[in-house]
Amino acid sequence: MAKVFSHIDESLREFIGKQAMFFVATAPSDGGRVNLSPKGYRDTFAVLDEHTVAYLDLFGSGVETIAHLRDNGRITIMFCSFTRNSRILRLFGTGRVVRPDEAEFESLRQHFGNDHPGVRMAIVITVDRIADSCGYSVPYYDLVGERPVLDAHHARQPAEKYAGRISGDNGHSIDGLPALDPEHPLPPVARQ
Repeated sequence: MAKVFSHIDESLREFIGKQAMFFVATAPSDGGRVNLSPKGYRDTFAVLDEHTVAYLDLFGSGVETIAHLRDNGRITIMFCSFTRNSRILRLFGTGRVVRPDEAEFESLRQHFGNDHPGVRMAIVITVDRIADSCGYSVPYYDLVGERPVLDAHHARQPAEKYAGRISGDNGHSIDGLPALDPEHPLPPVARQ
């Protein structure tokens, strides 16, 4: 039932492209909480090559993924089909963050769709294991549409609010690890 793939081929790209959401999992190196986040807006995820994927990270209620990537880089992305064709696909790898003010961000930006307000970072992942599983127990769901609430919320926010969040609630993870804290800039390994 389960299969391990050597690279992201065209059939895997097609499966990924059809999914309306994905899940991101990270954990700190030493204790702390495991983070698992659902992500929507299918145009915020891109396959860059056979072993590299990226997604746009939008401001939200927490900053665990960035803090955990700063800590150890470990990340897993999961896609789950809710249609008649059951399948779960996991991409295991090492992630890094690319800030909007870095030159690389502009080259990454071309891989994504709409201009979403509230972009915090791009997360780039070097994938070292690709595996699927059956998903036979995952229920069927019908997609009604993408929820526009986050984009609408971000569009109403002044730029100063985002600057305040960097030193405020996005400064550290819930376990106290540095994330966007201006006193602890991103280490080179988390950026490159």
